[in-house]
Amino acid sequence: MTTNTQPFVSILTPVYNGASYLAECIESVLKQTYANYEYVIVNNCSTDGTLEIAKKYAALDSRIRVHDNKEFVAVIANHNIAFNLMSPDAKYCKVVSGDDYIFPACVARMVELGESNPNAGIIGCYQLSGDVVKWQGYRYPSAVISGREVCRRNLLGQQVFIDDQPLLGFGAPTSLMYRADLVRSSAEFYPNPSPHSDTSACLKWLKNSDFGFVYEILCYERTHAETQTSESLQINRYLSVTLDDLLNYGSWYLEKDELEVQIAIALKSYHRFLAVNYFTARRDKKFWDYHKGRLAELGYPLTWLDLCRVGAATVIEEAVNPGLAFGKLRKRLFPTRAKTAPMQPDGSSKKMASC
Repeated sequence: MTTNTQPFVSILTPVYNGASYLAECIESVLKQTYANYEYVIVNNCSTDGTLEIAKKYAALDSRIRVHDNKEFVAVIANHNIAFNLMSPDAKYCKVVSGDDYIFPACVARMVELGESNPNAGIIGCYQLSGDVVKWQGYRYPSAVISGREVCRRNLLGQQVFIDDQPLLGFGAPTSLMYRADLVRSSAEFYPNPSPHSDTSACLKWLKNSDFGFVYEILCYERTHAETQTSESLQINRYLSVTLDDLLNYGSWYLEKDELEVQIAIALKSYHRFLAVNYFTARRDKKFWDYHKGRLAELGYPLTWLDLCRVGAATVIEEAVNPGLAFGKLRKRLFPTRAKTAPMQPDGSSKKMASC
């Protein structure tokens, strides 16, 4: 393809205090084999050198635009600001998180799949995270999966973890490309303020479109203590996100009895997690305020009786089946090496953290 016949792509990097890695991220975009794109960097009132780095590159390449927020906004709000800055000429939209980077063929390969499959609203790929390859489980060589099928898989499936990292799911923002018309259909493409709203977006927008997948490693995810994923793991936000997504989108993809079972499983896992922390760990007020608040929002207010009931059930399980003691239960709820546990759709989503 020549530049004139290539569909136009908006590449977006929402970023907050990303000076340590932003230059590498920008360089990876500039090294794309695909030529017909704009690159919008949205600075969220950074207090380090983020804005200066972005402006330096913008002065060197006319495809780069820098937007500087006048006021600091939350992570998801900053992403939605970026989506709304997308060019009206764009046919595809690609997020690249500020501490990630994409490999040279990334945009070209994803656009190629999109052009061959017009009903693919969201396109994913393999993502390297440290030495772990994420977003596995799709059946090669099927490049396109119906939205209903892939959403059912995520709502009903079993998650696999390696080194605390989820291998299954739609992907993270850097590993996904969106059809621009899908993004334009709402002022808030990421539909809720959860740090894992990218997963919720997939469940919402795949109702009427398909999911495409490129069987290549096209991007790299950097993990470090400051990311939203690290914070989410510390307080386990995934449990409330799983329940929230089931309540909001489960009825679109699951039969009534399937949905009831999955909600019960999610609630049981959530209560077990909290019971383990109540009886065996020292957690601060912030931890309990978060989980009590989330459960109340979702219509399942937490009581001390809930924790005692779950704790008693666990003791009974231990009596019947030694090996499910609280210590081992806790390890099961915090998997490390190749453990299997109920599906916690991520997201994404991790890099919401830097943005």
